[in-house]
Amino acid sequence: MYKICLVEDETDLARLVKTYLEKEHYEVTCFEKGQDVIDSKEHYQLYILDIMLKDDVTGYDIIKEIRKENPEVPVIFTSARDQDLDKIIGLELGSDDYITKPYSLKELVLRVGNILKRTYKEPKGNIIDYLHYRVDVERRIAYDKDREIKLTTLEFDLLILFLQNKNKCFSRDDLLNAVWGEDYFGNDRAVDDLVRRLRKKMPKLNINTIYGYGYRLS
Repeated sequence: MYKICLVEDETDLARLVKTYLEKEHYEVTCFEKGQDVIDSKEHYQLYILDIMLKDDVTGYDIIKEIRKENPEVPVIFTSARDQDLDKIIGLELGSDDYITKPYSLKELVLRVGNILKRTYKEPKGNIIDYLHYRVDVERRIAYDKDREIKLTTLEFDLLILFLQNKNKCFSRDDLLNAVWGEDYFGNDRAVDDLVRRLRKKMPKLNINTIYGYGYRLS
């Protein structure tokens, strides 16, 4: 899950932006004062900075501090001032985008998504996102936000099978052959037990039981 820092001194607007971004499964932290952002030790994958804030610290000051630590992290400026000079200054300081108030919240969310995809390119097939979960296929690690989920080999194999085949119905025999292998001679109740364990460790997985047949992840 991407962590976004939203710096906006209009409380109602900040609340709306936060709500829209969280609907897209981003983790959003809000600040009203620029100095609070500079003093924060937290690291984010994207910053949305209003230029003029409640204290003497501006969005320009914040991006200068950000660039000292991380020259690559994307920054979007927002401002009620639609002047070319502001945009030029923002770009010269290393911002990735500039959006003028009042702006469409849907447009902002789209810009955020496009910038994140462009910035944090990942090898196709190596990372799978599902709600709050992120699964690194190559390293065989699953995360709930930033917390690693401890999975056994069979649990991870079942998880990957479901994630790579969303909405596909699997019979218990299908799952036995895919996860345990065709040479496995155990009871298909092993499938039910494995699904139960996976559900317990990853309760947000929407694994549907197809009674008398098997399972499906939706």
